[in-house]
Amino acid sequence: MYRYDQYDQAIVDARVDEFRDQVRRRLAGQLTEDQFKPLRLMNGLYLQLHAYMLRVAIPYGTLDSRQLRTLAGIAREFDRGYGHFTTRQNLQFNWIKLEDTPTILERLAKVEMHAIQTSGNCIRNISSDQFAGAAADEVTDPRPWAELLRQWSTFHPEFSYLPRKFKIAVIAANEDRAAMRLHDIGIQLVEQDGAVGARIYAGGGMGRTPMIAPLIRDFVPVDDLMSYLEAALRVYNRYGRRDNIYKARIKILVHEIGADEYRRQVEEEFVAVKQLGIDPPRAELERIQAMFAAPAFSADAPEAIDRSDPDFAVWLDQNVAAHKQPGHAIVTISLKSIGGIPGDASADQMDLVADLAERYSFDELRVTHAQNLVLPHVRKADLPAIWTRLREAGLAEANLDLVTDIIACPGLDYCSLANARSIPLAQKLAVRLAPRQHDLGELKVKISGCINACGHHHAGHIGILGVDKKGVENYQLSFGGSGAEDVSLGKITGPGFDEDGVVDAVDRATCTYVELRQAGERFLDTYRRVGMQPFKEAIYG
Repeated sequence: MYRYDQYDQAIVDARVDEFRDQVRRRLAGQLTEDQFKPLRLMNGLYLQLHAYMLRVAIPYGTLDSRQLRTLAGIAREFDRGYGHFTTRQNLQFNWIKLEDTPTILERLAKVEMHAIQTSGNCIRNISSDQFAGAAADEVTDPRPWAELLRQWSTFHPEFSYLPRKFKIAVIAANEDRAAMRLHDIGIQLVEQDGAVGARIYAGGGMGRTPMIAPLIRDFVPVDDLMSYLEAALRVYNRYGRRDNIYKARIKILVHEIGADEYRRQVEEEFVAVKQLGIDPPRAELERIQAMFAAPAFSADAPEAIDRSDPDFAVWLDQNVAAHKQPGHAIVTISLKSIGGIPGDASADQMDLVADLAERYSFDELRVTHAQNLVLPHVRKADLPAIWTRLREAGLAEANLDLVTDIIACPGLDYCSLANARSIPLAQKLAVRLAPRQHDLGELKVKISGCINACGHHHAGHIGILGVDKKGVENYQLSFGGSGAEDVSLGKITGPGFDEDGVVDAVDRATCTYVELRQAGERFLDTYRRVGMQPFKEAIYG
């Protein structure tokens, strides 16, 4: 994985010192909250309902054991003993005291971490495929390009004050595990005539006006990638709506002028940007790629796995994926225990996962956009030992991509923007549906506590949006969304429900699916085949 050089470390250390002085002045009353707000947001510090929330960047979802142990230590000392992994592959601490934040940022800096550009109208944390570098189906490891993007975008002077926040995802497989086309820019690395290049999508996003990013260019040579992205951002920065926050995202610009016109302007800008020579030399890419070299895999690692324990066998089938290296596997650790809080991990659990990564996965970890953790490089012979340790810590739920593997934002329990609670609803749904989850098969439920869609409800096979209806929490239900390669946006079923009512409605919808499904169909497949009407009849009577 990437290691800071002297410039990275100097930048992060300087930011810590700068913010320490800003906090001192705020606590001394020398800065008002209005003056301090833009400064704290530049350092990922939000003021939520009950306390400050600090959002820590985990670039392209990759971290190691020392970093995860540092996060665990911060959770113990400065929070309430846990952290929350987000749909942006970041981690949030929800109970932070202002006076502690400089010390927290200093500790993060010592292990090559920070909270820069996790907030504000800038290019946010670059996200990627959590199986990158391990997946059997990828063209190449996308993380070196994600790291190039991180370096290009960090403190980019032209893009520090964009019309609105900007999110980029990079993948390198046909299977989209990162919801790439629901980003402001989605990049898929592909191979053409023996050369690797990038397929570029622009104008996706969720929130108030969800849109799927259209294809802007089918192939950009990797040597031109930075110039092309610079051109794409310049067009947005020039014409994005700064007069209306609800129309400020690039998706609105692409929609209003059309993908063809946006493409034309980007191509025109690209010609000019190419003259600036901003693309890094191939040697720089090769330097970064060397940091992502494959681990020293065991060439003779056995393939056989003892499946005699039925619980272990179920976990193998659900949470373990194919690895490109024979004798090895990819393990997804569910942070969705039945009745637990989706995405939360205690300090003790983080320490345990750090230990497992260090011992069994070449000291490497991943965070997924579905709020789980991954051990990317595990010998199959070590899977029983890993499962045993996870089971003892309450982390061995075999529910990856099942109905209890629910994505949920913090909602009204924490967030000052939320209209309704997401966490209690996720807990009730998981408890209700857990007995049937393996029979139901792949069924992705996603819950947002407000229209900002941090829970990705638009992309849920079943999506739930919490709204305020005359002072009462109400939940809109939608079906048919997907953030995968078969990307689609969910459609609202009709009138909303109270909390218990939406749990009943989802239960009835899953029963209807079981009655209507054909062999091999997921919930999403059945819905697409039969349409909304049978489900509406089931949930509304």
